[in-house]
Amino acid sequence: MNAALRLSVSSLRAHKRRFAGTFFAVFLGVAFLAGTLVMGDTLRAGFDTMFGNATQGTDAVVRSADTITTPGESQGVRRPVGTDLVRTIERIPGVAAAAPDIQGAGQLVGSDGEPIGGQGPPTLAGNWIGDPKLNAYRIAEGRAPEKSGEVVVNRGAAEKGGLRIGDTTVLRTPDPVHVTIVGLATFGGGDGMAQVTFTGMTQADAEKYLTAKPGEAASIRVRAGPGVGQHELVSALAPALPEGVEAITGQASAQENTDMISSQFLTVFTTLLLVFSGIALLVATFSIHNTFAIVVAQRTRENALLRALGASRRQVTASTLAEASVVAVTASAAGLLGGVGIAAGLQELFPAIGFPFPEGDLVIGGLSMLLPLAVGVVVCLGSALLPAARAGRTAPLAALRETAVDESGASRPRAAVGWSLAALALAVTLTGVLLTPSLWLAGLGAVLALAAFVVLGPVASSTAVRVLGAPVAGLRGVTGGLARRNALRSPKRTAATAGALMIGVAVVSLFTVFGASLKATMDQTVSRSFAGDVAVSTPSFGAGGSGLSPRLAPAIARQPLVENAVGLGKGVAEVNGKGRALTVTDPVALGKVFDLGDVHGSLSGLGADGIAITRTEADKQHLATGDTARLAFADGRKADFTVRAVYGRSELAGDYVITRAAWAPHRAQDSDTVVAVSFKDGVSTAEGKAAVQKVAERYGGPEVQTRDEYAQSSAGGIDMMLTLVYALLALAVLIALLGIANTLTLAIHERTRELGLLRAVGQTRAQLRAMVRWESILVAAFGTAGGLALGAFLGWVLVEASDGASDSAFAFAVPPLRLAVVALVGLAAGALAGLRPARRAARLDVLRAIATE
Repeated sequence: MNAALRLSVSSLRAHKRRFAGTFFAVFLGVAFLAGTLVMGDTLRAGFDTMFGNATQGTDAVVRSADTITTPGESQGVRRPVGTDLVRTIERIPGVAAAAPDIQGAGQLVGSDGEPIGGQGPPTLAGNWIGDPKLNAYRIAEGRAPEKSGEVVVNRGAAEKGGLRIGDTTVLRTPDPVHVTIVGLATFGGGDGMAQVTFTGMTQADAEKYLTAKPGEAASIRVRAGPGVGQHELVSALAPALPEGVEAITGQASAQENTDMISSQFLTVFTTLLLVFSGIALLVATFSIHNTFAIVVAQRTRENALLRALGASRRQVTASTLAEASVVAVTASAAGLLGGVGIAAGLQELFPAIGFPFPEGDLVIGGLSMLLPLAVGVVVCLGSALLPAARAGRTAPLAALRETAVDESGASRPRAAVGWSLAALALAVTLTGVLLTPSLWLAGLGAVLALAAFVVLGPVASSTAVRVLGAPVAGLRGVTGGLARRNALRSPKRTAATAGALMIGVAVVSLFTVFGASLKATMDQTVSRSFAGDVAVSTPSFGAGGSGLSPRLAPAIARQPLVENAVGLGKGVAEVNGKGRALTVTDPVALGKVFDLGDVHGSLSGLGADGIAITRTEADKQHLATGDTARLAFADGRKADFTVRAVYGRSELAGDYVITRAAWAPHRAQDSDTVVAVSFKDGVSTAEGKAAVQKVAERYGGPEVQTRDEYAQSSAGGIDMMLTLVYALLALAVLIALLGIANTLTLAIHERTRELGLLRAVGQTRAQLRAMVRWESILVAAFGTAGGLALGAFLGWVLVEASDGASDSAFAFAVPPLRLAVVALVGLAAGALAGLRPARRAARLDVLRAIATE
């Protein structure tokens, strides 16, 4: 074993360039994985600290005990508590202070007239708590608000909006409120709570603008007296609280907020990054395996000579695995350092683009270091295992033959296995998509399809390269013909080299097709359901913003050019014991501006005790027109509602509709998400839009959009998602590029004598460089074409499976322009990968190359 290890180390020293591509493939994969884990640990620790600071001086939180949670939402809606409860709490022994905590949505308008935030982190407003221990914010400049219209804002929001102390601006609550900034606040030593904006008002203003009626608060913060613990305080509070109201410790409140962030954001975000880390490592596996397979093939005579001199199969295999181990350990260790650098870079980058990344030092846990190290070593050794076993099987007589290269190709057993896998993949996929809609079956079919593509790669590479290389041979003559022959020389090697790029391109194509399908679905939804001319809307994604004033729609409806204007608000209630989202609107106007499909019953007769339901939900709840549904609201009150209409479509209107009169007794901070407007006959879109814009400016200046603009903005988050996906997948494409470059470099070493002979018979350096570059482009073209086909197929599978598993109708769309860009990027990657090997080939000394054995 020692001899094998010494031989491996000597081989690595003598052939450093052979393993450079492998080193960087492992390095990049491990770095991305380590960076993801470190960033996840840092985010969790940052949010723990942030919420801990928010409740640092709060020993107990008094709040409503019951919540209503709707599907897709992890945070339930609680009813408010009365502020008069503060006096009762303050009289309880062990209580040092108590203060109401009024919270709501409030979006500041900057000095440029544009709203601050709103595309992600929440934009909050609340009452300024005078007790400094119960208030997580600290006055950094100016003073606390003392009279109506005065506010304190966090310093980060003020800087983003170009606001200073003494400035007057608008706070959308959602009704526009003119406020004067009298103070700037910090949070935990920073300029704010991550990227969240906060506006602190007087308690009277907060009750006026953020609650349904005075005397209500989201919760009550309580501070314990000296020597009283949090659990002891909660025990003392419990007997004095009315029914339906509970007290929890400040630590428990902070933990709930952290858990909520983890379930809603952190888990999804880190899982997404881990998926891309897995894709990068999968691509790296192809590159690593290919490198070792070529190296073993090139060293056939060397391994055979060792066998002839007495080395056992185990020693030869161990020598190859030892080389892989050295590369794996060094590259993985370097990848850990690179991962820490990636996490540090993301920590600086995300706040700059509005991403809610809490401030704080990097947190580097043991698991975040050990797991990527282990994965990197296992991936590298696993990729080298088959080539190492092949090296051990080298016969001693092979030392008498010429240098052997990998010439395995499309064997009949491989073709049979590949086509069998393809047929199975198609059968499983179609079953999971068309017959019994199932995301699990569709996912299994996708995995089988990927396996079929990998197995059939060598089978398809010969035909594909001949077809793809025909134009090259025609345009570039002998040089192009030689490039095509070189790519055809070893179908298995060509397929393995292109396989890494194929996976990267397939995933890019998958998300491109799925994103285009989501946008087409949104266009289809708006075109089918929205019969209006313009829409006044809030941001379609993110937690920020404050919504639209419920008074905006009636104000627009009074304009001479407007035929109908309807605002859609949101509410929540339990319908027959199940949490559901309610659409609060004028049902009659809703039916005129939105296409609701077939309506059974009457939308005009809902009144204060009627409800309209979609056909799908009516079937689920076993309800029909005339039936009674029991609604329980967040304020604790319950009422029986009669189903007076059942309608067909729900894409924009929602599944449950009630009137504003029915919602008014139970509402909290009232707002609309969109106002749909239709114009009178003969009114142009430009003329009507201008009239609506004038009205909207009086209500905080929300955006007025045409139907097409509204559909496009509703899908705005998809483009942001695709940008992030493309940025993450660039790593996989880079690893694939390194694999192509490494394979070509090794191939040039293998063909040294051949290249020397070509130069001797008249081939110029420029022709030699062009030949190598075109060979690289042909390999990349094969991988790109396979990736596009596989990605489009998987995109269709994902769209159809989502359509079957959802109540909404998904539209499948293939974006030719975007896929053409993906194809060009793949070809450009091939051309780039061939530059260095081409230069190296052109620098070969002719006489020495001819003399090479």
